[in-house]
Amino acid sequence: MVSSEEIVLGDLPAGIVRADEAVAGRVWNVLGHTYITKAESASTYSWLSLDPAGTGVPPHVHPTQDEFIYVFDGVYTLYLDGQWTSAGPGDLVQMPKGIPHAYYNKQDEAAKSLFWVSPGGQLANLFSLLHNVTDPAEVVRLSALNGVDFLPEGAVEGA
Repeated sequence: MVSSEEIVLGDLPAGIVRADEAVAGRVWNVLGHTYITKAESASTYSWLSLDPAGTGVPPHVHPTQDEFIYVFDGVYTLYLDGQWTSAGPGDLVQMPKGIPHAYYNKQDEAAKSLFWVSPGGQLANLFSLLHNVTDPAEVVRLSALNGVDFLPEGAVEGA
C-alpha cells in the first residue's frame, strides 16, 4: 500500500497499489462519479472512475494536460475534437491538451475506466475541492482555479 507519507509531488513511488486501495486514501464523489486515486506525481495523475448510469462530465478543456481514458466496462458517449463518438471495453481514448472534451455514461448500467492526465497538475487538489459539491456554478468556479475550464452551457450541441 502507498501511504500519504510516501507521496512527494514530483516523485512517483515504486510499489503496487492494490485493486481495493486508493493512494493516500484519496476517494472522491465528483458529479456523481466515484474517483479512486491510483497514481500521483508531478508527471502523472491517474484514477479509477466508477460511473453510474446517467452520469457525465460536461464539455471542458485541460489547457496544460493530455488526458486518457482506458475503458474496462460500459460504453461512454464522448465529445472529442468537435464530434460525438463512443468508446467501449478495451478502447483507449486520447484527449490532447487544449481540445474540448466531455464524457457521459448514457447506458443503463455502470461503467468503469482508468483515467490519467499528464502532467499531474492540480487535478488531485481539484477533486478534493469538488468532493460532494452539487452546485454546478461552484464546480465551474473551482475547476477554473485549478487548471480545468468548462465551456459555457450550450457551447456544444447535444451536451
